[in-house]
Amino acid sequence: MSASTGGLTYRDAGVDIDEGERLVELIKPAAKSTARPGAEAALGGFAAVFDPKAAGFKDPIFLATTDGVGTKLRIAIESGRHDTVGIDLVAMCVNDLSAQGAEPLMFLDYYATGKLNADEAAAVVRGIAEGCRQAGAALAGGETAEMPGMYAKGDYDLAGFAIGAAERGTLLPRVDEMAAGDAIVGIASSGPHSNGYSLVRKIVERSGLGWDAPAPFAANVSLAEALLTPTRIYARALKPVFAAKRAKGAAHITGGGLVENTPRALPDHLVPEFDWSAWTRPAVFQWLQHAGAVPEDDMRRTFNLGIGFVLIVAPENAERVIELVNAGGERAFVVGVLRDA
Repeated sequence: MSASTGGLTYRDAGVDIDEGERLVELIKPAAKSTARPGAEAALGGFAAVFDPKAAGFKDPIFLATTDGVGTKLRIAIESGRHDTVGIDLVAMCVNDLSAQGAEPLMFLDYYATGKLNADEAAAVVRGIAEGCRQAGAALAGGETAEMPGMYAKGDYDLAGFAIGAAERGTLLPRVDEMAAGDAIVGIASSGPHSNGYSLVRKIVERSGLGWDAPAPFAANVSLAEALLTPTRIYARALKPVFAAKRAKGAAHITGGGLVENTPRALPDHLVPEFDWSAWTRPAVFQWLQHAGAVPEDDMRRTFNLGIGFVLIVAPENAERVIELVNAGGERAFVVGVLRDA
């Protein structure tokens, strides 16, 4: 039955194929800009292809990760700022690859919404492409799903998938090499990254501030802009550390903070001992704790508190590792040591 005789079309059901095709055309340049040796990063095929030999690998082990952005998306949606959450999406996946000593190679994304807005989605994907460029990964494909009735008006969700590789025998952690006295080198975060935002949003609600209000902890930006500061991507700064085999282990500091993520990289007979005075917490965490009256234990188990990534290194290598990381544009410092359990 045709539309002219009262029949229904896919558009009538809420799915706009033309808008989907417009989105593909909008994001093709962003994807193409992420091309790297081993992957062309061209959209349109049914599967992404990667040639490890072209990327310089001789005997690679492949690794895969997946993650999302969490309720940080609500701030993006409610404030109408969609240009940075794509960086978060990439970061949450590729930083997990780095925690195993792997180099990010390819990234794929999943964007789901009830009603597709191609311009809004393109802003998200341009952020994803920027994250891929920062990580040195090719944006090799993705899926856009328009699903009427599944999401509230204006809502969308994101999922990311990253593929990485490392030469056989170089994966982290190397727990058999770890010993009491090893240094924990922390690398600075840019803020809460993409963790703890259910609590962040609750604190903002209690404060009575709107997303467009001036941020109480940052100059000349709105509260939304400050809280949407994207997650740091550490892959490029870590590459020389891994190439020099200076790290025994690594951890991406996500939900659970330093106290729960660092032990994931350690053998059972060793525990981390942090010097909580070794760095200054970013002002955002001071404001969150004060405005929400959040107990210190909860702060340590919810937020990264200014440390987005840690490396386990021999004490004699700590200074050199810090130099290498800092040369890559990050800020690193010793934040603790390993002790016998």
